[in-house]
Amino acid sequence: MDQATIDIYEREGARYSIRRGVEGPDQVEAFARSLPVDGLRLDLGSGPGHYLPLLGRPAVALDGAHAMAAASLDAYPDVPALQADVADLPFGRGTFAGVWASKVLQHLPAVDLPMALADVRRILPEGGRFALRMFAGDGSETVSAADSGDDLPGRFFSWWSPDRLREVVEAAAFSIEHMEVDERDNGHHRINIDAVAIRALPDHVGPGMKLLLCGANPSLHSADVGVGYVSPSNRFWPAMTQAGLVRRGRDRDPRDLLRHGRIGMTDFVKRASPRAAELTNDEYAEGLDRLARLCHWLKPQAVAVVGLAGWRAAVHRKAVAGWQPTGIGDVPVYVVPSTSGLNAHMRVHDLADHFTKAAAGA
Repeated sequence: MDQATIDIYEREGARYSIRRGVEGPDQVEAFARSLPVDGLRLDLGSGPGHYLPLLGRPAVALDGAHAMAAASLDAYPDVPALQADVADLPFGRGTFAGVWASKVLQHLPAVDLPMALADVRRILPEGGRFALRMFAGDGSETVSAADSGDDLPGRFFSWWSPDRLREVVEAAAFSIEHMEVDERDNGHHRINIDAVAIRALPDHVGPGMKLLLCGANPSLHSADVGVGYVSPSNRFWPAMTQAGLVRRGRDRDPRDLLRHGRIGMTDFVKRASPRAAELTNDEYAEGLDRLARLCHWLKPQAVAVVGLAGWRAAVHRKAVAGWQPTGIGDVPVYVVPSTSGLNAHMRVHDLADHFTKAAAGA
């Protein structure tokens, strides 16, 4: 989250409750009713706790500013409140039944939102509820009072088109049940998204990627664990480790792979299935279109497609492993043979060699 924005909220502290109030109380109450009676809910970007009376209990409040978390705890001492990075949540997998995030993720650079949403998905089980509220618009800006009459000038905002936001949320392994745009007079309409966590893997992508890995789709086991290629028979992580692309002791950690290796992970098709052979050509074609939009937005240096089947179905049915004559826009593509244990003739060191070549050409 933008540090200058956090500093503003630190200075504002408890006074924020005087200047801001609850928006859409009926939506907050509907979200609370959608959760199990005893389901733990997270108020992400809680501020001084405006929404806590409506969110129900049990609840946890989290804010990027210590002053805001302290104000929340003062107002509602029955709700634990902590200060932490809103894009790097200090909770275990599947901790919460629901996450309420009203405009807090607006303060992240747009290119950082996919990873923040991947972390939200990590702390929710399949079927967990996610309510996201963001402002619509184009680009980003640091808002000044002179421009807008804003009473907290200096805060950074990313504005979102509804279509782009929908795609980023869905790529984080959520199914959107309801989405609407509330029209407002201040020039920035509000996008309201209510979503549910599905059995899929979220994208782990961001700016500055030297390599973007793209699989066919996740297995059911991978989706349940939250890590791609997790089966012991799959040679992906051993090959990536042998190629020197994974930090020692951090295999099966896509977040670390992106943050420290600048290697992202996605799939042609988000839905999980027992076998990739169940995917249709139409699904691959739609996935290729999404991958092209992702590459246009985040501009990885290269894409490594893991497995020939996806590239053959989506682009060229006679493709062979290696660098492809056709890339994705301006992004070159390298196809790595399948790392599945079913591809038994391909040994780990052979796969490692392919990953090395893909990374070296990025």
